[in-house]
Amino acid sequence: MNYSDIANSFIMWLACGCGVALVLFQAAVMTIKSMKAGKKMGITDEQINAAISSSAAGSIGPSLAILAGMVALLVSMGGPISWFRLSYIGAVAYELMAAGFAAQAMNVTLGGQDMNATAFACGVWVMTLGSIGWVLFTALATPHMDKFRDVLAGGRKELVPVVAVGAMCGAFSYLTINSAMRFNSQTTAAVAGFLIMAAFTKYNMTANKKWIREWSFCISMFLGMLVSVIF
Repeated sequence: MNYSDIANSFIMWLACGCGVALVLFQAAVMTIKSMKAGKKMGITDEQINAAISSSAAGSIGPSLAILAGMVALLVSMGGPISWFRLSYIGAVAYELMAAGFAAQAMNVTLGGQDMNATAFACGVWVMTLGSIGWVLFTALATPHMDKFRDVLAGGRKELVPVVAVGAMCGAFSYLTINSAMRFNSQTTAAVAGFLIMAAFTKYNMTANKKWIREWSFCISMFLGMLVSVIF
């Protein structure tokens, strides 16, 4: 039996669908709880709706990038597993790398003519087990992040926003530096996206346009990619 028949079988769609349904349920619960907590903290409905729309707009660019990479994963590992894994982790590069390592260990080519059911199963195990560390760290460390943040701020509450912004800048820098230092089209995209986002931010300091706050991140990503294609 061809491995792709197993990878795209009804039972796989059913099993993976249950996992995706759990993610959607968790997202719904967190959204409801966040809105209730926000109201208790005095956050207005307008502010909550603005945060939701801004987050939704900012997720479009990264989601499309994941969708583009999903095509390669879908061809090699089938639709159900690709849908399931990217609904949980969302890191296409990791998933492809993990599946590739599993295929190499089984002496086959990922998605190639010699790919078989055993290599496919091995790929699923490597993809899953390799990401458990992230899940465990998140589960164990998240309840203590407030204390850690306070320690970094030295007990001074006014420094907490500075630490939070610094952490966000560090996270984006970590994700970008590899592309920025390649000195090719990826570097062009990263630099162009940065300059466009900086221009949006500078302009909106005086203009204070709601659509800029919500869409500037997504627009900067797409324009950065467009500039890299042109130049």
